[in-house]
Amino acid sequence: MTFTAFTSVFLLSFCSLFIFRKVAKKIGLVDKPSARKLHQGAIPLVGGISVVFTIVAGFLLFLPMTLNMALFLVCSVILVVLGALDDFFDLSVKIRLVIQALISLAMLHIGEHSLHKLGYLMGSETIMLSPLLSGFITVFGVIGAINAFNMVDGIDGLLGGLASVTFSALGWVFYYSGHEYLATVCLLIVTALIPYIMLNLGVPLGGRFKVFMGDAGSMFIGFAVVWMLIRGSQEAGVYALQPVTALWLIAIPLLDMVTIMIRRICKGQSPFKPDREHLHHICLRIGLSSRQSLVLICSVAAIMASIGIWADLNNVRESVMFIAFLCIFVVYFFVISHIWRITTLIHKLMGIKALIDSDVNSTQPIVEDNVKK
Repeated sequence: MTFTAFTSVFLLSFCSLFIFRKVAKKIGLVDKPSARKLHQGAIPLVGGISVVFTIVAGFLLFLPMTLNMALFLVCSVILVVLGALDDFFDLSVKIRLVIQALISLAMLHIGEHSLHKLGYLMGSETIMLSPLLSGFITVFGVIGAINAFNMVDGIDGLLGGLASVTFSALGWVFYYSGHEYLATVCLLIVTALIPYIMLNLGVPLGGRFKVFMGDAGSMFIGFAVVWMLIRGSQEAGVYALQPVTALWLIAIPLLDMVTIMIRRICKGQSPFKPDREHLHHICLRIGLSSRQSLVLICSVAAIMASIGIWADLNNVRESVMFIAFLCIFVVYFFVISHIWRITTLIHKLMGIKALIDSDVNSTQPIVEDNVKK
């Protein structure tokens, strides 16, 4: 049955992409080239819609349906509708945040999934949160995860690649800890993502059938990741990883989002204001190609996830892993804050002429953004 389930999900995802892309072109659900988006032609924004359609169908067909899973699927569908409307009408940030907050509250009060235990981050005593503080942090964490994965969707294959790294790591952790049901859920999501990644990268059919994920897909991926992380690190009957390990499994999207938001706020800007300071932008400015940037970023994400899992399995103290993660964040923040000087130095050392002026406010397009930010 497992082989049948994975094969069926892959084929359904692949076929649905071609169906939805035709519909998208007819109704105008496409991403058009602009000053910030270097791609040719109108690209259908149906990757997320196809993935969620496939997951809903696959789960209903091949997995036992529980109230918990039903809630997950309902919330996922709502987020996909929200994302599709955002792709169509460019909804305000406030509307998106309100809906995301409501989804978080449903997860908290109906599903009874919350971030209430932070683990042994400060020593020998586990940090337990009060119900009020737990609720606030859960809502904040869910919204943060949703937007973290939305922000990394800037070059072909990156969102799908990072999501595959995280879900594969979670699938392995769940399987190792004896929770085959949740492991299957994670690996089915990866299977549904593979056809999207192939078409997004033009493999093997070339750019003619290219599709983008859209906000619908990035919102779903962020939500699904945080849902699984909370279940795996907080739920007594599941407990498969330490809370601090969750940070390592989503290290790149998390580091990128927090760093960018802090820098925007320090500049007196909205934390949701689009710019060209994301990690993938920096890789391109250094001189890497889009594919090289994809491989580098996903490789670093896989290494970070592997370190987290290794530390978890070898009972490395949570306080040590937390301090190590904070140190990585400090280094990352410092590098990003001085990236243009570092980039100039790298260009000089490598004899590479800068691709563009290092001024971050330059209006010259440098990257193929897959979705609106």
